[in-house]
Amino acid sequence: MGPLHTYNIAVTWTGAGKTGTSSYTAYSRDNEITAEGKPPLPGSADVAFRGDPTRYNPEELLVAALSQCHMLWFLHLAAQEGVTVTHYLDHAMGTMRVEAVGAGQFTHVVLRPQITVRQAPDHPIDDQHLAVLHARAGEHCFIKRSVNFPVRVDPAPLTAEIA
Repeated sequence: MGPLHTYNIAVTWTGAGKTGTSSYTAYSRDNEITAEGKPPLPGSADVAFRGDPTRYNPEELLVAALSQCHMLWFLHLAAQEGVTVTHYLDHAMGTMRVEAVGAGQFTHVVLRPQITVRQAPDHPIDDQHLAVLHARAGEHCFIKRSVNFPVRVDPAPLTAEIA
């Protein structure tokens, strides 16, 4: 078995106001996510659950974690193979179903990376090569391997810049 990694995060509810949870509508869902040595991340609930639309909600953060993890593995694998990525942008989307009783779960996430690579004449890169790297990144992504719903990668066609 490999090494274990531990992640420490503090989530502090900042929305008690004067009445706390005296009723469902009496309190704010605002919170702050902190980790030692890092700036705070403002959190709340989704707007559908009385949250603040200007703050990140847990569902967005889950989609972001999947996107970020995939990107970091993709960049790692590209560097190992001598593929020079110069731009990576992902417009990821997650879909969550809420049941009548209020519980729910994600049904799927779609990652839609747009990637630019520097093309070298002696080492041409095409969409199929990148598809292999995406598949391998998905096999390695810790977050994807930890969720129980499908995570699909639907990349935009490759953009190449000439070296």
